[in-house]
Amino acid sequence: MSNQSEGTSAPRSDSTTAPSDDNHLSKTSSRPVNVEELGETLVQNSELLQKSCWLSEQLIDAQAVIAPAEVPGFRILEKLGEGKFGSVWLARETNTGKQVAIKFYTNRRNIDWALLSREVEKLAVLYTSRQIVGLLEVGWDYDPPYYVMEYLPNGSLAMLLEEGPLRPAEAVHMTRQIARGLVHAHGSGILHCDLKPANILLDQDLEPRLCDFGQSRLVEEQSHALGTLFYMAPEQADLKAIPDARWDVYALGAMFYHMLVGEPPYRSDEFESLLKQQTSLEGRLAAYRQFVREHPAPNRHRTVPGVDRQLADIIDRSLAIDPARRFPNAQAFLDQLQIRETHRSRRPLFLLGILLPVILLLCMAPLAVEAIRVSVTTARVRLTDRALESDVVSANLLSRSIEREILDRFDELLRIAQYPRVQRTVAMLADMPPAERGELNELMTSLKLEVDDRHRAEGRQLDDSWFLQNTTGVQIWREPASDISLDENFAHRDYFHGLGEEFSAGQLPDDLKPISRPHLSMVYTSATTGRYKVALSVPIFDYDKPDQVIGVLARSIYLGELLVEYDDLLRDQYANGVSRVIALVDHREWKLLAHPWMDDEHLSKLTLQQFLSLSLDPDARNRLQSLLKLNPGSIEAAQFDRTQHYVDPVSQFDPEQYSGHWLAAFSPVASTNWIAIVQERKTDVNAPVEEMRTRLFQLAYWGVVLVFGIVVTTWLTLIMALSERPAKRRRLSKFGLPGLSFHSSNSLTAESLKDSKSSGPVSG
Repeated sequence: MSNQSEGTSAPRSDSTTAPSDDNHLSKTSSRPVNVEELGETLVQNSELLQKSCWLSEQLIDAQAVIAPAEVPGFRILEKLGEGKFGSVWLARETNTGKQVAIKFYTNRRNIDWALLSREVEKLAVLYTSRQIVGLLEVGWDYDPPYYVMEYLPNGSLAMLLEEGPLRPAEAVHMTRQIARGLVHAHGSGILHCDLKPANILLDQDLEPRLCDFGQSRLVEEQSHALGTLFYMAPEQADLKAIPDARWDVYALGAMFYHMLVGEPPYRSDEFESLLKQQTSLEGRLAAYRQFVREHPAPNRHRTVPGVDRQLADIIDRSLAIDPARRFPNAQAFLDQLQIRETHRSRRPLFLLGILLPVILLLCMAPLAVEAIRVSVTTARVRLTDRALESDVVSANLLSRSIEREILDRFDELLRIAQYPRVQRTVAMLADMPPAERGELNELMTSLKLEVDDRHRAEGRQLDDSWFLQNTTGVQIWREPASDISLDENFAHRDYFHGLGEEFSAGQLPDDLKPISRPHLSMVYTSATTGRYKVALSVPIFDYDKPDQVIGVLARSIYLGELLVEYDDLLRDQYANGVSRVIALVDHREWKLLAHPWMDDEHLSKLTLQQFLSLSLDPDARNRLQSLLKLNPGSIEAAQFDRTQHYVDPVSQFDPEQYSGHWLAAFSPVASTNWIAIVQERKTDVNAPVEEMRTRLFQLAYWGVVLVFGIVVTTWLTLIMALSERPAKRRRLSKFGLPGLSFHSSNSLTAESLKDSKSSGPVSG
């Protein structure tokens, strides 16, 4: 619809004269030319060529001044402009003589009928608004289709701004009228979505009218609508964005800025160059969003003479990058303009209304307290959820790291157990007396030392011991060597038989056999040191008889040292004041395997019964039992792999450091019976929220004190100002004017004038 003012005028034909020599033209064209008679192609001379060009121009001009169709009730006068879909014509209504604009859609192949019908529908809804171009008639069933609208002779706001910026008063008036049109549109459930100076037409009084509702959307519509760069809100430059009334607020603020400064916000040579580098619509939109969000807010309007701070703040709020900080709709924007005008006209009366903030503060105090409570609760929930998500990630990383470490250690054992020399030496010497096992001792010790050297080079934790048992459970080699365990029978140990339990040394099952596959043992007490350990054991098969087990090779690890390297890594990663604890639990008996507290110093003081009491509480057991039945990482697993009420089993022995509720995340360690736990104290996680809550209440308290201080100061100022009048009367009485009195209106009374005349002039 903006083609009323943007199109080019149709060329006129009455000022063009044809070349002379009509006689020659008529003579030449009196009969058809027979080429066969001439014998060759007819050559056109310069005069005929000039005449031909003139006739072509006349044909084009004639087409330009002929309207595509006649419209009943209107007489078409001239073309106003040409557009993508057709042309706009000036016409006069035959009954009233009123001038109108008629838009014909002649280029049907390029027409988006949904877009055009939307525009017409919106104009039909908004025809009662004085600030929106009026729709008079629609002819969709005609060929070509058309619609009739008001004719606005003064062009668009864009044309007006080409002459330069407006004075602040003119810009405020123009913006207020545009905002009223938007209020009417929003009140009718219509969002414009493409406000810009080119879509604001000016009537005969230079009053703005909104037009071009082709991109408009109903408030309940979810389809996206693109606007125009520099007037489009950054969030609108996203093809997935849902229309919002705050888009129009941003565009209104951008036009307001343009009217004051002379150009829209953020337009610069840098951005123009950046746009040229983009080859797609998505790229240009992404560049626009990034440029607007990363660059400082425009502030040139604050330097324009006549723009006060309140007006500049209105523009800043309209152009806020965050939609939540913007005016929610055009009515709020218009209200703020009206508030500014009211303040400007009633500034002397503002002092008398200083008590209003106090009353409002008292009324809002309960709401403020409730808002703080809700904010703190929301922040606490979000912070807790975020911490639990982080703990889950850490637990998953920990479980995978432990899994890799266990599998790597198993792989080292298997490579040694499958070494042919080891198989032959064990088969030959396993049942021999200690004095004849020297070759076996040297071989196994050298292989173990090679593994230790590699672990040291990689900075990994060393094993406590390696040992070898024959098929009866007798330990035939150990490194480091120990007279306490060597040549002793440990067939009752889980690492030997792999049945998941510890038997009494004197009561072994008759069918007890050594393991036939790699096995991770249960926790046991070392016979040499009395410390709690776990062992990784693998079978050794006879080289000549691959199905026959001839020994068990194992390596043991102290529980207290099991998580040392991971604990140090976690402390380095989360050195942010929140203390995290990692632990391991065996889900066969729900016993705690490893924990930072479970070092030699603490474990040595525990009895066996106390050690066995280091197990998870029933709630944690039930949660983990459900977790073990689900696929890791699934949506269902997220209900059980974390908790806000974890009770650390160590708290019974160290309540000062480990009591209370903890946030905890769980992750099963594959290929084992272990579950990795990452926990952090709930009070530590929520400490920032509690600090924020305290600060909010402190700010609220000092805010109340400040408001009351301002009110008291204001009232004291008013009292002092009112007390000036009695003091003035006292000063006048000192100069000999006791009969002169003033009413509240500061006018002399009739009685005082009479007294003054009778007493004569006042002498010094």
